[in-house]
Amino acid sequence: MSLRLRLIRPPPPAELGALWQSVAARGVASFFQGWDWTGTLFAERFPDPWLLLAEDGGAVRALALFNRTRRAGRQTRLWLGESGDPVWDRLFIEYNGILGDPALREPMLRAARHAGMAGASALLPLPLALPRAIMLSGIDDAMLDACRAAGTPRLIQSRAAPAIDLARLRAGSARGDHLGALSANTRAQLRRSAARYGRAGALRIDAAATLAEAEGFFAHLVALHEESWRRRNRAGAFADPAIPRFHRALIATALPQGRVELLRIAAGPRVLGYLYHFRQDGRVLAYQSGFDYAGAGPHEKPGLTCHALSIERALAMGERVYDMLAGAERYKQSLVPTMADATTTLHWVEMGTWRSWLGR
Repeated sequence: MSLRLRLIRPPPPAELGALWQSVAARGVASFFQGWDWTGTLFAERFPDPWLLLAEDGGAVRALALFNRTRRAGRQTRLWLGESGDPVWDRLFIEYNGILGDPALREPMLRAARHAGMAGASALLPLPLALPRAIMLSGIDDAMLDACRAAGTPRLIQSRAAPAIDLARLRAGSARGDHLGALSANTRAQLRRSAARYGRAGALRIDAAATLAEAEGFFAHLVALHEESWRRRNRAGAFADPAIPRFHRALIATALPQGRVELLRIAAGPRVLGYLYHFRQDGRVLAYQSGFDYAGAGPHEKPGLTCHALSIERALAMGERVYDMLAGAERYKQSLVPTMADATTTLHWVEMGTWRSWLGR
């Protein structure tokens, strides 16, 4: 193998998208590594982009997209798969990583680290006076191992991403009975909540069938989500207008391909909430939600009930995994049966010299 690593300015988005999709098709890529996510509003999210390529015999075997941030008096940083802008990074990338051949993660990270730290790198000249760092958000254990092999990363935080192995749940003693596989306390809460909501009518899930319907579901989801955070005197995930704009563009691209879905959960005329999912290779990623907490009465659990119904739907559709993504919400843990626990841990990491860890 004659491996060649290059860090270059990426080609125009259309050309980059074709290259990106060709590399993704030859390996395993998460939704967050796909072009639907990466290519949406590309120019706005990556104002100073750099593309790291691993080539062998003229064939591209791996790719990594970075955005460079340079702020006066602070270190220069290269951000893998995200912008480094606090507004855009509210999108909260997960299952991030290098696209392509997993065997190339370590040499790719070494190359990025060299480009980010060398005072006069032939790959990417950076100001000598400033510390440099590589920022990697939402990476899994395998990427963290590659970081450790390539240098000395600083672990900023780790978060559990609760997930259910639906295939194991079907094959195990529960035989696909999600409710029966949960704790007695969770079963009691769900049954009591369903009975309360059932007074308004039968519980059901409606999936947006058209783009117009999906846009309506999304608007209601955002309103409920933001209202729940306002009640806590905090800004929600959609507080900045750029974020819902990104998602509307993403939905317009990915919904017709079945890679995004918007769900409305209701009991008769009462709407409990909305779920916004990404879907890929049998994996359902429960990315965002909006629940009617303000209208919930005693023993009514909109978040718990909506996800439980959504899990049942995923089971019926033959999906492999229901992933609730990173977060410590109690209802997520409650819905993961011990016998089908597929929870993973995601990590936020900085790679650099000791100088890059000062003056943060």
